[in-house]
This record gives sequence, structure tokens and C-alpha cells, in this order.
Amino acid sequence: MQTEEQNIAVTEVAPEATAEDQAVKKVKSSKSLKARRKAKVERQVGHGKAYVQATYNNTIVTLTDLNGNALAWSSAGSSGFKGPKKATPYAASLVVRNALEKASKYGLKEVNLFIRGVGQGREGAIRAFNTQGVSVLSIKDITPIPHNGCRPPRPRRV
Repeated sequence: MQTEEQNIAVTEVAPEATAEDQAVKKVKSSKSLKARRKAKVERQVGHGKAYVQATYNNTIVTLTDLNGNALAWSSAGSSGFKGPKKATPYAASLVVRNALEKASKYGLKEVNLFIRGVGQGREGAIRAFNTQGVSVLSIKDITPIPHNGCRPPRPRRV
């Protein structure tokens, strides 16, 4: 550990040096300041939005409040599935259950469901929301559809 005397260093200056050179330079102490995280506010959200992204490789569920602030999320990869098992309907049902468990402290009872993508987990996620005791008020498909944009990838030859 350095003492306070060792932290302050005075530079030796020649007589013809300028005023800037004659200033005392202080060496910063070795203490590092840690950034404090803002404390999370416990709030009750009875009504929210649920976004389901069902791709060919994975299923991701995000639960938000009505303003779009994320409350909880889960994916098939974070739920323990690997490889092609991530895209199954069973994995999607577990993803929904994990996301709702994380959001249970917010008291989420009703959701508007927004589905994006064409993967296998799409139907499984919708069924899982109904079986988990959360009332689904509306289901909307927000899959992006191009107006003849980019060329699609070539079909696989298996």
C-alpha cells in the first residue's frame, strides 16, 4: 500500500521552465471507483405484452409492460436445449414457462401476444401461454414480410 506522501510527486524544474512546468503534479491514488447499479423498483404490472420470436433455430420470449420495458425474457438456448432441439414446440413451452416464472414477481395476469417468425415453436408457445394461467387478450402476427426486397436464400438440397 502506498502512503499519501508517495501518491503526491513534485517535479524538479529547471530555472528557465515555464509556469506550466512548475505546477505540482499529483498522481492519482490506486483506489478504483465502482459504478453503482440503480436499485430495481418493485412494481406490479397486471397487463403487459409478450413477444415470441420463433425462428428455424431457436425460440425467444420477451415479456414487457405496456410501455415496452422488458420485465423478463427466456430462450430455448438459455433453458438448456442445444442444437436442433431448440426449435421444437416442447422447448417453446418450457421457454414460456421460464419467462413467466421470472416475471411472476411483477404479478403479470394478462398479455397481448405478438408472434414473429415461422418456426416450429410458434404454436407451442401460444398453447403454453394458455396453459400457464395467463389470459391472452389478443394474438397478433408481426412477422416481417418483404415487398420484394432482398433475394431469399437458395433452398437446401438434402
